[in-house]
Amino acid sequence: MNVDDLREAIASDNPGRARPALASLVNASPEEAEPLLLLGLEQDDMILRQLSCSGLGHKPTPAGWEPLVQTLKYDSEVAVRAEAANALVSHGLDRAWPLLLDAFVSEDEWLIRCSILSAVAEHPEIAQEQLLQLARLAVAEADGTVRVGGTEILARLVREGSSAAREVLQGLQQDSDHRVVAAALNGLQSQPC
Repeated sequence: MNVDDLREAIASDNPGRARPALASLVNASPEEAEPLLLLGLEQDDMILRQLSCSGLGHKPTPAGWEPLVQTLKYDSEVAVRAEAANALVSHGLDRAWPLLLDAFVSEDEWLIRCSILSAVAEHPEIAQEQLLQLARLAVAEADGTVRVGGTEILARLVREGSSAAREVLQGLQQDSDHRVVAAALNGLQSQPC
């Protein structure tokens, strides 16, 4: 399909046409894909918006930043906001960190929090202090899945030699959630690299 056909398919309000058109952008350059991904973000179909966020993360461009920020803050669908959080990390951790930290604190949805934990923990430029801050927030949460994710990050920090992370993990040995206890015990058995 040419660009005009792709644009028409994405804007068609027909997921059967729009999603494959958006998926076909995988081999396009960021500059070619950008306007079509941005168009996808404006559509009603949740999966189309989610795919658009993912595409803007895989093909980051300056124009993709602000729409992702707006999506993270205001999209009605949790899965779309989670994908936007993940995509923002691709635009640079230093730039994304304050937004992600704010979203982690202000959001009640476990999916968004877990997406942020995963995206940040896997980023090669993340500092130990940032990870420790995020992990402490995570283990203070009510949701068990988020708490386990935070505990696993603490375990990683212990392997990297963080005494502060070890101290937090030791306190989690008596947690009411057996999954958190298991992750804490596993992390405490880790030896620093």
